[in-house]
Amino acid sequence: MTPEQLLQHHDQARLWGQPPGVVGGPDTAAAYQKALAVRQLRQQRGEVPKGYKIGFTNRTLWQRYEVFGPMWGTVWNTGLSFAEPAASEAAEGRIDLTRTCQPRLEPEIVFGMKATPPANASMQQLFEAIDWIAPGFEVVQSHCLDWKFTATDTMADSGLHARLLVGQRLPIQQLAADAQALHTLLAQAQVTLFKNGQAVEQGAGTNVLDSPLNALHHFLKELRQCPGAVDLQAGDVITTGTWTDAWPLQAGERWRAEFSAPLGSLSAHMC
Repeated sequence: MTPEQLLQHHDQARLWGQPPGVVGGPDTAAAYQKALAVRQLRQQRGEVPKGYKIGFTNRTLWQRYEVFGPMWGTVWNTGLSFAEPAASEAAEGRIDLTRTCQPRLEPEIVFGMKATPPANASMQQLFEAIDWIAPGFEVVQSHCLDWKFTATDTMADSGLHARLLVGQRLPIQQLAADAQALHTLLAQAQVTLFKNGQAVEQGAGTNVLDSPLNALHHFLKELRQCPGAVDLQAGDVITTGTWTDAWPLQAGERWRAEFSAPLGSLSAHMC
């Protein structure tokens, strides 16, 4: 499938109609090059990359989806939004599911960058390049029927990314003095996910490659090893992977994620 065909399926929310592994192929590097070609097409028509998503960082899900390592994709201005503060102290937003394909919801921690990390950045140097963190909802999608795919399919499918809603942004200095403190805070944190007021699942930060900060550090190395990939920039937003399973979505539903203090809560209405 050409990059033009991949983009057409994306725009029309159509299934690929191919068995698992056919579109992604056998080679990880080639699958990422397909995704980067789609990225170029989207830029040519005026869309703006706003950062990245990291997927399959939650090891508890690897067996279920038969994907056994992280992957990544681009976050776009056309799918990125920021929640508004609410009286309940849980930031609230809306997520438009129009032209998404088999959408699912994931509660995550999102990082905002204030600088490009140095070459071979240590965890502490990465920490110093971060501006803020926030709770987030990523809507992921799959163009493979019933979410049956190979790892390379997910890479060619732009990291399965569809939408990102970012909650209250917390300055990094208010949360931790250094990288080790932030790692510990995030690793020990938990989240409870609610659908229409009913708790459906609990998750933990340690599920995400031991902590979302570890996930970001791993991703930075992978990104810099990918030919043609654009390095992290000041202002980039990076969402680091779900703390729970990915939950199927329908318009009209209301979802809420309550993270351990001081990370806050996030509510979203699907439309």
